[in-house]
Amino acid sequence: MQWFRYNLLLGTLLLLSLSCQNEKKEDYRTLVKFDKVQNYVIENLESAIDLLEQLKYVETSEEGIEIFRSARLAFKKAEPFGAYLSADNTLRVNGPPLPVFSEDSGMVFPPTGLQAIEETLFEVDVDKEKLLSQITVSQGFMRNILRDAQELKILPRRYFPSMHQQLLRIYALGLSGFDTPTSLWGIDESIVCLNSMKEVYQMGVADTIALLNKKLNDRFVNDIDKAIAFIENNKNFETFDRYTFGREHLNALTRDWVEIRKTFGFEPSKNAFALNMDAPTFFESNSFNEDFFRLSYNRNPTKEIVELGKSLFHDKRLSATGDLACVTCHDPGLAYQDGLKVARGKEGMELQRNTPTIINTIYQKKFFWDGTADGLQNQITSVFDNENEFDSNAHSILTNKILEDSTYIESIKKAFPTKKINRTVIVRALAAYTSTLNAMNSRFDKNMRGELDDFTEQEVLGMNLYMGKALCATCHFVPLTNGTVPPLFLETEKEIIGVPKTAKNKELDDDVGFYPVFKADIHKFMFKTPTMRNAEVTAPYMHNGVYNTLEEVMNFYNLGGGGGMGFDLEHQTLPFDNLQLSEKEIKALVAFTKTLTDTDIKS
Repeated sequence: MQWFRYNLLLGTLLLLSLSCQNEKKEDYRTLVKFDKVQNYVIENLESAIDLLEQLKYVETSEEGIEIFRSARLAFKKAEPFGAYLSADNTLRVNGPPLPVFSEDSGMVFPPTGLQAIEETLFEVDVDKEKLLSQITVSQGFMRNILRDAQELKILPRRYFPSMHQQLLRIYALGLSGFDTPTSLWGIDESIVCLNSMKEVYQMGVADTIALLNKKLNDRFVNDIDKAIAFIENNKNFETFDRYTFGREHLNALTRDWVEIRKTFGFEPSKNAFALNMDAPTFFESNSFNEDFFRLSYNRNPTKEIVELGKSLFHDKRLSATGDLACVTCHDPGLAYQDGLKVARGKEGMELQRNTPTIINTIYQKKFFWDGTADGLQNQITSVFDNENEFDSNAHSILTNKILEDSTYIESIKKAFPTKKINRTVIVRALAAYTSTLNAMNSRFDKNMRGELDDFTEQEVLGMNLYMGKALCATCHFVPLTNGTVPPLFLETEKEIIGVPKTAKNKELDDDVGFYPVFKADIHKFMFKTPTMRNAEVTAPYMHNGVYNTLEEVMNFYNLGGGGGMGFDLEHQTLPFDNLQLSEKEIKALVAFTKTLTDTDIKS
């Protein structure tokens, strides 16, 4: 009995101790105020606006460039929270220097924002009128962000995700040169961004974390300092080692930040973010939240829905002629494409474009080569309706053998117990299945997260070229390597690169891409940026299947795309005239591309 009482007392004390610790932890959370962080964001936005105002009155290009550089750095310090609080405005301030098309009015507005100002400032003869216009418009968008920063309080639900996203922004957009395509200041700016991150941490939750886990607090600050020191050691854009920085420094900071957030006790809303905020690095098999990319009514698909979709994926009865199924063009044995120059439609007819792989297709916002479909469901519906493909309109699909098959009827009832049996549920099931065809365990991923260490010198060179001199990562963003823009992943880019009609590179292909949607000249020959993953096993390449080898593709870009080959492309969007890559560098890029191969579907 005495033994029992002793253990009961011990247990009670333990529970009280844990309760006190939890109460203490909760108290720390409650006491944390983010006013200093909010003021920091506001002050830097105001500084950026004021510096741009000064830029209007400078007499020399050298003075203008220095003032502009200070304005950029001020904005970069505010950007993590600006992007979270006011995403559209932030994109206009620090997005690509490209004309903007208004879908409502059909009007085309000239490029604005910091990248456009940078381009103008670095011209031999600065167009003063254009510069003043770009500055004024950019200030307008900055003021919109400032207004939101003043009205919306910085709270844990904004603080922690913004800092997490900033780590990927530094790596994917800063160090790659996407942010500064003309000046290539991204390396230097990354130092400022990391120092700013440390400041924001110290004025935010550092004191709380130090009380709860001093080792973690010290480690995070030390890891930032080590990351900065690594960059300081080599600030040359072309030779900076992004491979080592990612493995040794980015990963350390990401792991630290996940632990800091958990130590603080904040759990983010899962579906609100593309990034899995619990993943220790950006290179895990589960680093991305697939439900973020799915349409809201198709999130968390059940096993029954996915299995139904898989059965339908292989069923030729979905097509009017009974000779096509999804698997016809998206063969699992061929990395979910068909290996042909262009796809085959009903009765074997040649279609206009090459079949892309659908591995990892969920991680994008637009579908088809021309990016005309929003969401997988719309893409699949378009295949049903296309008279050259399934040609199964709403009426025929309701009367065909699929919906007369008792096995399917039973499967549909299990998958969608509250829905009518119609084409909608078939499309939803196919979209759900397709959204599970994901593979993020390539040698690239395993090496980047430190699970393997077997990259050759050539592959390391290739990755550093991909993220540096070759500028591949300014369109095919790391880590997904497609055109969905990190770290918010709200849009998938389309580009005009000037693909030729034949591999002889003598004539521009006549497929105008996205142009027919609005018939605006800035959309002529515009196509969605595809993934680089599994490029090794998905030849032939480009929207028309014009190239059979990766070497040909690299050579196309090395020449400067269609514009570099002499084609008339007023609106080409490649951020370079030519790359001046050596044969050794092209081979290294090909070698790196092959490390992205992974057809082992995780589902």
